[in-house]
Amino acid sequence: MTRTLILGGARSGKSTRAEWLLREHTDVLYAATGGRRADDPDWAQRVALHQGRRPASWRTAETVDLEPILAATDDPAPVLIDCLGMWLTTVMDQADAWDDAAWERRAAGSVERRCAELAEAVRVTRRQVVAVSNEVGLGVVPATAAGRRFRDTLGRLNMAVAEACDEVLLVVAGQPLTIKGPTAGGTPRTA
Repeated sequence: MTRTLILGGARSGKSTRAEWLLREHTDVLYAATGGRRADDPDWAQRVALHQGRRPASWRTAETVDLEPILAATDDPAPVLIDCLGMWLTTVMDQADAWDDAAWERRAAGSVERRCAELAEAVRVTRRQVVAVSNEVGLGVVPATAAGRRFRDTLGRLNMAVAEACDEVLLVVAGQPLTIKGPTAGGTPRTA
């Protein structure tokens, strides 16, 4: 059982790499954290692209409730989490963390707790996990306080999950760079 974190920028090939790492498994639980957006055709197209690449035998759970999935002992299937950035967006929405005053009053603590709980769930799971997240340390500085708050929080979440993982990969232009653990060689097919 290995725990792998795959980081990369937008359209870097990180999700394709994650799927490729689990290609030998007929049963994988794909934890899709992005949800549905009825009025966003671009989002629907992105979701369809991801769904079209996956084997028909893989299961999908559209959820941000990841801790029970990771704690499940009655399901031996590997878990692919895509992605931590979308998970964090929902967690911050739920805590009203985009509002500066709410962040200072209570949201910061709530979000930090949820991030710590997720990292711990990754650390103690007995399931194979491949988690995907956006690497935020290479981008521009967001113009708003809320944007900087998200970037900083996702950076800290990535560090905590990376610490809990056996392997960490950075995907750039579809090419994996091993940051931690053994090299995950080979090349996935891109869609």
